[in-house]
Amino acid sequence: MYRFSNTVIGFLNLFTLLASIPIIGGGLWMARSSTTCESFLQTPLLVVGFVVLIISLAGFIGACFNVAWALWLYLVVMLFLIGTLLGLTIFGFVVTSQGGGVEVPGRVYKEYQLEKYSSWLKSRIKDPHYWSTIRSCILGSNTCAQIASWTPLDYLERDMTPIQSGCCKPPTSCNYATATMMTQDADCYRWNNAPNLLCYECDSCKAGVLEHIRRDWHKLSVLNIVMLVLLIGIYSIGCCAFRNTRRSETDYPHGENRMSKVRPRWDFYWWRWWYDRKNQLY
Repeated sequence: MYRFSNTVIGFLNLFTLLASIPIIGGGLWMARSSTTCESFLQTPLLVVGFVVLIISLAGFIGACFNVAWALWLYLVVMLFLIGTLLGLTIFGFVVTSQGGGVEVPGRVYKEYQLEKYSSWLKSRIKDPHYWSTIRSCILGSNTCAQIASWTPLDYLERDMTPIQSGCCKPPTSCNYATATMMTQDADCYRWNNAPNLLCYECDSCKAGVLEHIRRDWHKLSVLNIVMLVLLIGIYSIGCCAFRNTRRSETDYPHGENRMSKVRPRWDFYWWRWWYDRKNQLY
């Protein structure tokens, strides 16, 4: 059982080391792609891939070859990762706690309102550069083309994704049949039948995107919790492996067997001189 923790850490880090290779490859492939949606994710994917590669390499070398400094580096970075992941998980739950769809009478799908989401998400989605990227992404994905051939009956009986509900049609409350003096939703005036315009500048479209992000973030938060439990377990085993590596440097399983020089206290020599003088006198 003495080297069991080292063996477990070695195999775990070998597995994560091999797993980091396709992650980095996917990020590099996205970097070469011209699709906006893919390039939008390349940076975090590459960062995660390289961090996992470096950590796994340090943990593998430290556990299998009894390199104490490599395991020390591994444990420090792992502790930083656990803290970062915990912070991101809490932050994700806080910013995605608000939102959700509104029931539409006589419809299966829901509609979404921008003011129901957190201030951080709203400020992010309203940034012109960020929204331009998302808008190009939606256009390139042909999301609205999937419902372009729907009949009026389909709109009554079929469900939509949040992005389709907010970006591909005007709000259900809009009335275009006759001229009306009643005040309508501002998105009713932003709607355009042109396929490259539709309701892409509507607040309902931005709300649909935030709802899509909110759902994905909730799924990611559940995965983060699982990863936190796993990382804490691996960190605990890594601490045992680090202790075993330090012990193996002394070739003695119960601790250090080499004594280092003990530096005397500041008054040691003075008391020793006084004691010798007293013995000489008496």
